[in-house]
Amino acid sequence: MTSVFEEKNFTKAIMRVGLPAMLGQLTTLIYNIADTFFVSLTKEPAMIAAVTLCAPILLIIMSIASIFGMGGSSVIARLLGEEKREESGATMNFCVYAMVIAGVITLALGLVFLRPLAKVSGADADNLTYTCDYLKWIFIGAPFIMLANGFVHLFRSVGLIKESTIGLVLGNVINMILDYVFIAILGWGTAGAALATSLGFVCATIYYLICMICEEHRGNQLVPWTPKRCSPNTATIRNVVSIGIPGALITVLMSVSNIVLNNYISIYGSDAVASYGIAYKLDMVPILLSVGLSQGVAPLVGYCYGGNEKKRMLGIIKYTIRYGVFMGAIFTVVFILWGKQLAAIFLQDDVLIEQTGYFLKILCLSAPMLGVINMMTSYFQALGKAIKSLTITVLRNAVLFIPGVIMLNYFWKLNGVIAAQPVVETILTIICIVMYIHDINLSIN
Repeated sequence: MTSVFEEKNFTKAIMRVGLPAMLGQLTTLIYNIADTFFVSLTKEPAMIAAVTLCAPILLIIMSIASIFGMGGSSVIARLLGEEKREESGATMNFCVYAMVIAGVITLALGLVFLRPLAKVSGADADNLTYTCDYLKWIFIGAPFIMLANGFVHLFRSVGLIKESTIGLVLGNVINMILDYVFIAILGWGTAGAALATSLGFVCATIYYLICMICEEHRGNQLVPWTPKRCSPNTATIRNVVSIGIPGALITVLMSVSNIVLNNYISIYGSDAVASYGIAYKLDMVPILLSVGLSQGVAPLVGYCYGGNEKKRMLGIIKYTIRYGVFMGAIFTVVFILWGKQLAAIFLQDDVLIEQTGYFLKILCLSAPMLGVINMMTSYFQALGKAIKSLTITVLRNAVLFIPGVIMLNYFWKLNGVIAAQPVVETILTIICIVMYIHDINLSIN
């Protein structure tokens, strides 16, 4: 079979890298929904709210992995396009050991500042205990959370797409099984949900490490495991970090904007937070599928760029955007027509079901735009243009979103807060199109 990096048919190339990544994101989404579903069985809105409030902290932990996972992936893909295999292997080795160190530091700091972080996340007297229970086990699992998430990107960049997806699916399936055991059977509530999440990432990490050892024994110089290969030069570290930090800030800023959003929603009570949490989890289906498609294609874009295959690169981007917009439009129609029925899976209270369905109808309006926004973010990351990628994120989560939440809350209260997402992403889609056209014109000229 032709290597995925050498596949000339645009649709086949996109599907070969995009579908496994989307599958991985889909299982991530399913475990997120499983967390919410099993916690919702307790019929405690405060517990559902706690899981929602902790989500940004979990994203921040994952974002630290992005420094070395996404940063390393971008550098490795371009090095492979330039046929620099030795440098690619050394870069991957450095990224793995860097994630281990970062994970241990995060574990220690997280446990020390547990309660302050819970309060910053928006926890109140009703859900503070539940929030702290969740965060404790998440921080204990931080090293494995970072490694598992980083390996997903690093494996894709060296062509181990199947192994990348298997590890992601494995961790999420184990997470869902343990959710049932810890929450439904043992009744551990939010602590059980967090412990299940951490153990899922532990299992995924073990699988990835076994894959690395096996690949090294086969003589694959792109996937070295031994410490003797961990001898990065200053240029390697600079290249990884210069791409990785903006990539990490994407998730950090997203988490900050979610924390601001959660704080505003919490003004209207735990019921409002619970309704939004479930609506947002459902809306994460098109979001994560779009992220998976764009991130899966990113190494292919970077490879084409490194190999100076500009025409092929542009074709891949065009087709990926088309698929992303079409997929988002389908989900918008589904959520508008059947939002209440989907909310009823998680809730028993008629008022909460009605409110959750209404929130979902508002949130899903931005789903088609994700095909443009996420692809443009991955495009600039893949080319090593970290500042432009970061610019999109800063606009999305700080410059536009936070003021948007504040202003819309002032004029339309809770409805305005929920509407901030589609309003901001409509504006951002236009900006992304302008940035892309300008970048392509500069490259051609």
